Order: sequence, then C-alpha cells, then structure tokens
Amino acid sequence: MPILGIPLFFEGESLRLSSPVGVSILGIGIRSRLATSCEGSWRPRLYCTASPREVAAANAAIDAHAADIRERRDPELRNARAGSALAGDGESGRRDLGGMLGWPPPHSDPFRSWLAHPRLVPYLNELCGEGYRMDHLPMVILQSKGSEGFKLHGGPVTSAGRFNPTLQYRCVGGQFFNSLLAMSVQLSPHAAGDGGFIVVRGSHKMNFGVPEAFMNGDDFQEHLYQPVTRPGDVVFFSEATVHGAQPWRAEHERRVALYRFAPATSCYGRTYSPQWPKEMLEGLTPSQRAVLEPPYAERLDRPVLVPGAEDPVVRSRNAKKRAFDKEVFGTDYF
Repeated sequence: MPILGIPLFFEGESLRLSSPVGVSILGIGIRSRLATSCEGSWRPRLYCTASPREVAAANAAIDAHAADIRERRDPELRNARAGSALAGDGESGRRDLGGMLGWPPPHSDPFRSWLAHPRLVPYLNELCGEGYRMDHLPMVILQSKGSEGFKLHGGPVTSAGRFNPTLQYRCVGGQFFNSLLAMSVQLSPHAAGDGGFIVVRGSHKMNFGVPEAFMNGDDFQEHLYQPVTRPGDVVFFSEATVHGAQPWRAEHERRVALYRFAPATSCYGRTYSPQWPKEMLEGLTPSQRAVLEPPYAERLDRPVLVPGAEDPVVRSRNAKKRAFDKEVFGTDYF
C-alpha cells in the first residue's frame, strides 16, 4: 500500500467486476473507509470498465450539438499564458460545450445519469457527504492536437499564500470534507504523454502559494502528473488540489465531461438561484432532481441519496419543533 503523498489511486477487483465505471481519486490523501470497504489496494493504475454504450451515446450527443461548441481563440479567453509550456501551438484554443442536462432525450440521458449513478453515489457521499449537490453547470471540454492547456490553478491558498475559503479539503476522524469536488468522465483515451489534465500531488494540503513559473508549467515539470485513462473512467479530484492541463498532443480529439459537486451546505456557483434552467429540470428522476437542490442543511428536509435506495431519503426534524418554528417565524423553515 504505497502512499506517495497525493494522489492515490484505487484498484479493486470487487469494484471492477461490479461497477460500470473505473474510478480514480486524485488529490485525496489517505486510505479511507471507502477503499477499505471495497477491498482494494492503492496503486497507480486504472481499470476501464465503463459501458461502451454510455460513452458512445455521450459522444453521439456531443456530435449532434457540435454547432454549440465554443473555442477560446480570443487572447482574453485563453487559459494559458502565451509562449508558456502550457500554451500549445499558440493558435488552437480549448473548446467548451455546455447545456447537456437540458438537451432533449436521448442526448441528455448519459449526462443526467452521472448525477446520481448507483456506482458513483458511494464516492460522492464519501467525498462530499450525504446530500451532495451539483454546484456548477457541467460542461464538455474538447481539445484537438496543438490546442492550449490550462495554467495551474486551484488549491487551498491563493497565489499570494492567503487562505482560500472556497477551495478547502479536510479529513477529520476519517471523514472527508471537500468544499468543491470535481468529477471528470473520460470520453476519449488519455495515454501517457497525450497531455490534458494534470495534477500536483499533495497540493491539497499546501500552505504556500504556487510560484508563477510553476503555474505556467515552465518550471518543476517533474511534479506535474498526467493520469492515464480510458473512455468511461471517472476521475475525482478536490478543487483544493492544484491542477491544470497540458496542451493536447495526440492525433485524436480529447473529450471529457466535467462536473463539480459540493456538500449540502456549500456553494461556489450561483446558477441554482433563483432556479436552474427550466429545460434542465424537466424529466429528471427523483434522485437526479435531489442532486440539484440548493444549498441547505440535511436536517431541513433535504432529500439525500443512500446507496441501495431507489428514491431519495428525507430525514426531517422533530414535528413539534417544526410546528413551533412556524409559529415563531411564520415560515416552514428558519
């Protein structure tokens, strides 16, 4: 069980045989009860066990909505400094696509399924807590050969070394806390040296700002780790981990679907207020809809996803206390 700082990777035969997704946890620092319960071992390896049908459906949906893809060609939209090691060929920009949850079915189906996938819920509950919620609108990231990467960003302290309250990681009493958790579903192969997502292992616990030359990929490149993945693999990483992307070097197009989740009472994004886009909410299952709840505490009638339960579970406060609060405040909730 080698522990080389962060990240650690989960390889578990019991998970591989029963799960439709291969899972890697990046930027999370200890062997948790999650890993122990899965009877796995921590090794730098991934298994690809996703359904080719789900990956193919997601890619077909992206192709059908190709006209909505937007490329970051304007210098003010670039994610990497011009001339830096992460800038690519200097012309091709990263391409972004949103709106997947609101697409008409069947195009929205795979993207909606990953909000509350039975095999992903245990990980999301473990890393964000029960009542986890979608924080950002998800997006598809696409890179063609030569397209720019993304300068290093994220981390629990700012570039000036100040505490960053919006991006934090803790592990207390064996329980994880991530103020913002990223989940990346791989829709194309990522071989060694292809480029794409990179992470600085152990940076979720750092106490000093990242030097500018490091942020731009010009120095300390030996500390940039690019995970090798296959279509259907799912990569989790805390946004408190310093991460970015290298220019894409492979001949095929890079594609990932990126989600960000948060604990029940945490938020970073604001699209949920006053409500998510209407087309996103139509036709959701109860479990998928539960993940789109706004931030509030679990004890205030929040629907939470419990592994093995078909529908969300609501845990309410004492009925007499709720009635008393309504007399006091004149509202259902304080």
